[in-house]
Amino acid sequence: MASDIQKLHEDFLEDLEIGQGRSAKTVENYDRYLKRFYKQEKITGVRLITAERVRSFRKWLNEQAPRAYVEDKGVSLATQNYYLIALRQFLKYLSKRDIAALAPEKVGLAKLAEREIDVLYPEEIDGLLKAAKSRSQDSDVKDRLAALRDLAILEMLYSTGMRVAELTRLKRDDLREDSNELVVRGKGNKVRVVFLSPTARKVIADYLARRGDIDPALFVRHGPNPGDASNLGLTPRSIQRMIKKYAAVAGLTKQVTPHTLRHSFATDLLSNGADVRQVQQLLGHASITTTQVYTHLTDVHLREAHERYHRKGGTDE
Repeated sequence: MASDIQKLHEDFLEDLEIGQGRSAKTVENYDRYLKRFYKQEKITGVRLITAERVRSFRKWLNEQAPRAYVEDKGVSLATQNYYLIALRQFLKYLSKRDIAALAPEKVGLAKLAEREIDVLYPEEIDGLLKAAKSRSQDSDVKDRLAALRDLAILEMLYSTGMRVAELTRLKRDDLREDSNELVVRGKGNKVRVVFLSPTARKVIADYLARRGDIDPALFVRHGPNPGDASNLGLTPRSIQRMIKKYAAVAGLTKQVTPHTLRHSFATDLLSNGADVRQVQQLLGHASITTTQVYTHLTDVHLREAHERYHRKGGTDE
């Protein structure tokens, strides 16, 4: 990058991290997306960022950009939008600093098909939790503490709707014995309050009471070979594998992930009369538009439930 745009680029990334509180991963991604744009379109100054060059870059992404792990070229519309969102944010930053540049609204995003979201029916949630509970109470299980931890994690995810990354950052001190409220730090370092169900509180308390380590993390690794004893905290990937295991035990054919429990939490609230803005706050969505996808999903979910459970053939006369 030429020095004139390089300094603005570095200032933008600093503003993202410090001024806006974005995660290190977001800053890393924006850095990569913008540098790819500069290189491909030979951008050496702000004035060279034009609508025509943005169109040229979008065409390259769509038709010629190398796609990872496959032989054909061109990246998906969703990935194209990641690049363009980064560029729009950079242009917004320039506008905020009164630096003449292409207007951010001139960078349009590709319209994506409505994404499919898997949710679990209440009896499927019950089956998943029952599978974990049975294992935690099985006297033949080699590591009952790990099984109790797994049940506590599942109960917490479904009770709060939190993201798995938020869960892995929790510390023991985040829990208060006299309250069902829990403060979590979400995307962009934004803090919100979630609520534990009585069942989740009890299971978590049982788990913590049986722990013998002093690690500050709320959930940790157990077993004969826990790895780095100085940091026993779980990773999002390990929780994903755990949930997949219990879903198989419960006989669920759907792909069940931590986010599936988050989706199920949201649709359960809406199905039972919660306001969409309340759900937005509980999920920590910056925009209500993100939450509104669940209102459409709830309609479909309720219709499927009616078709699945309502008796066929009408009533006897």
